[in-house]
Amino acid sequence: MHLAYPAVLSALLFCTGLYGVLARRNAILVLMSVELMLNAVNLNLVAFDVWLSRTAEETLHSGQALTLFTIAIAAAEIGIGLAIVLAVHRNRGTADIDKLRDTAERHGPDGDGHDGTDHDALTAEQSDEAQKAEATA
Repeated sequence: MHLAYPAVLSALLFCTGLYGVLARRNAILVLMSVELMLNAVNLNLVAFDVWLSRTAEETLHSGQALTLFTIAIAAAEIGIGLAIVLAVHRNRGTADIDKLRDTAERHGPDGDGHDGTDHDALTAEQSDEAQKAEATA
């Protein structure tokens, strides 16, 4: 088999993963897209390792060893990532990245995070509105 076939497949997988990272809003789908990108890198490592071992006649398969390290790191990354996403989903009620970004980036006009409003009074008003909504429900 020619080297071009796995290289083209790897490029397609990587582009699909990159599109998923840039276009998706759900954190789980973003993690899955990152896994696609890592699998594309693994495919490239193995393909070039096989190609170089044929030409150089070396028995050390460093591309395959690097692939095993990449798989181990990807497993750790997806475990930690899923734990973070589940914790955020339990606290905030959503895994939508745009909504999480909006709640984290509250910057006022002066750039230091304060816009001159009284946040304690604002939260008191919000809690009063929440109590009224619960009473009517």
